[in-house]
Amino acid sequence: MCLEQSPEMQEFVNWLLDIGAGNGLDESETISIPQRMICPDFSVDTLIEEVYPGIQHGEKDDRYFLDRNILCCTNDSVMDLNEELLKKFPGEEHVLLSADSVELEDEAMNEYQPYSVEYLNSLMSSSLPLAHLKLKIGCPVMLLRNLDASKGLCNGTRLRVLAIRRRVLKCRIMSGDRRFAGKVVFIPRITLSPAAEDLPIPLRRRQFPIRLAFAMTVNKSQGQSLQNVGLDFRKSVFSHGQLYVGLPRCTSGHRVKVLLKEVDGGRTVNVVYKEILTGLEL
Repeated sequence: MCLEQSPEMQEFVNWLLDIGAGNGLDESETISIPQRMICPDFSVDTLIEEVYPGIQHGEKDDRYFLDRNILCCTNDSVMDLNEELLKKFPGEEHVLLSADSVELEDEAMNEYQPYSVEYLNSLMSSSLPLAHLKLKIGCPVMLLRNLDASKGLCNGTRLRVLAIRRRVLKCRIMSGDRRFAGKVVFIPRITLSPAAEDLPIPLRRRQFPIRLAFAMTVNKSQGQSLQNVGLDFRKSVFSHGQLYVGLPRCTSGHRVKVLLKEVDGGRTVNVVYKEILTGLEL
């Protein structure tokens, strides 16, 4: 539905439908990726240059970042790519440190934290910002919490950083409702706690509720329509329909680049539980 409507796209459409239905798999449940989509030298730098051309040169406008992204299967891959892209992005790097603590049932014990700061800083969850948040002026970020829906500040909203202060970030909204695109907003430091099942201890982290948004997970990208998409499948998909969700984020099959491991031979895993699709017309 989000693809450009042209006769030459029909082949890409049919291929996507086969991926969604789990057709064309070999005995190892892998599917062949068209050669034109594969990064020729299996290099991260090539993938970055294909998706973010000239990222290291000069100021970019909001549209540049809104139209492109790199999708990965795991949060670890996303963090690695975001860090690599931030290094290439021009400007001075700012490191914003969180204030981490543990909320104990015995309130009197909260004054005597049983865990070291280093250990608390090392804890990560998909719903939490990093303890050491690295930013540069002009870089794209994504909001991790619903702050104020009436002002367009919802979980998943993409913004650009305009100014960095100790207690507040000045940002401009890039994505979401057209009423809010281009609006300047201020993001405060807030205290966040992950779901109980995410971490073994009741962590509280006071930090800006954002993450870098050069790259994101395939699952987080659902609903996005992009002009240029890179897919880092060095770590293959692992859940039902994940490959099908990632590939159609781009509005044209000619602007999709896939990074595979050289040993994969141009193939990647496609996880489809066909019993889920029984009785559906595809």
